[in-house]
Amino acid sequence: MRSADTSTSRRNFLKFLAGSPLLAFAAPSFAHETPSRLPDPMTWAPRDMGEPIKSPRDAINVFDFEPAAYKNVPPAHFGYMASGIDDEVTLRANREAFNRLVLRPRRLVDVTNVDPGIELFGVKWETPIIIAPTGGNRAFHADGELAVARAAKARRHLQILSTSASTSVDDVTKERGMPIWFQLYASPSWDVAKALVGRAEAAGCPVVALTVDRVAGRNQETFLRLRKIDARVCSDCHGTTIQDRARTRPNYDGIDLSALKRMESSNLTWDFVRRLRDATRMKLVIKGILTAEDAKLCVENGVDGLIVSNHGGRGEDSGGATIDFLPEVVQAVSGRIPVLVDSGFRRGTDLVKALAIGANAECIGRPYLWGLGAFGQAGVERVLELMRAELEVAMRQSGVRSVKELTPAFVRKV
Repeated sequence: MRSADTSTSRRNFLKFLAGSPLLAFAAPSFAHETPSRLPDPMTWAPRDMGEPIKSPRDAINVFDFEPAAYKNVPPAHFGYMASGIDDEVTLRANREAFNRLVLRPRRLVDVTNVDPGIELFGVKWETPIIIAPTGGNRAFHADGELAVARAAKARRHLQILSTSASTSVDDVTKERGMPIWFQLYASPSWDVAKALVGRAEAAGCPVVALTVDRVAGRNQETFLRLRKIDARVCSDCHGTTIQDRARTRPNYDGIDLSALKRMESSNLTWDFVRRLRDATRMKLVIKGILTAEDAKLCVENGVDGLIVSNHGGRGEDSGGATIDFLPEVVQAVSGRIPVLVDSGFRRGTDLVKALAIGANAECIGRPYLWGLGAFGQAGVERVLELMRAELEVAMRQSGVRSVKELTPAFVRKV
């Protein structure tokens, strides 16, 4: 017999599933009469969504971590992480678009040994899987960004830290044991941006990734609905003003935010990009590029790299998947600067498809947050382990031994 707490938790989780596009699930249905046509394939081994995995080693794929994270993480915090905006069309598109791409595998190639290693700005990495910047990781686990940094160190991944991290860039760099990249939310104030960049540069960051797609407010419906079932009072931790919220984000420590009325940088222009370029010795990457026109302007304005991104479906809701925008950006850049991509990557085949199109590396966000919320550092490590294993399997299945062998000829749109 289940306890009352377990039953309540299960009911709340099923309510979440009913309202969320993230975990579409259909259990097999066997009617009293045999239907005229059975589904092909049959679903013989569906996941039990009411019984999350008990250990990171129990996970078969990264999706197995999400129910476990939902069980552990407060509803409002989970909702904030899981949300897209509005109807979440873009959020779903980021996943669905991969199904419109097929790999064209080559046969009779010796793929006993495969090397998924890459090089970015003169630094070699064992894998193209990068830990994307996500804010406030302590909302999902007490160790927050430090647990993520330890997992990145153990699994040897590049980590990008968010301006909105709940741990400072200095502490995360120390925990990682080597330089990390810093993602910049500029805010409407140049002085605030300059101070943040100075802090990252002093911490030893070699690259600053300027996010340019957070320009307005957003209606995060999944977050708002899950917040209703969270018994805690948000203002007790987050306060009621921008200045209150910044106190939980140590990268803002000592920076004067008194004049700010909002954090979104709706005033960013290419003049700001050039000014930032001249204000730091760090490499400058622009995060949030989706068009060939802006990709060309990145090159023309001295940007060192870019990240094709729609902010994980959290910036706008027109339904455009990043993998669909990637080809035109790659073509526009024409190899002059590195092109990274994020949003929607969950499988090894997703990674290979993007690499074949021309991406130099891919950033993952929600999967490692699922692992963090479920099991802390061990969960993040297992997520990274699973994604790398799937990547290497997908490379072998495609008939390539290194990332450099992947070309657009390996992928076709259907």
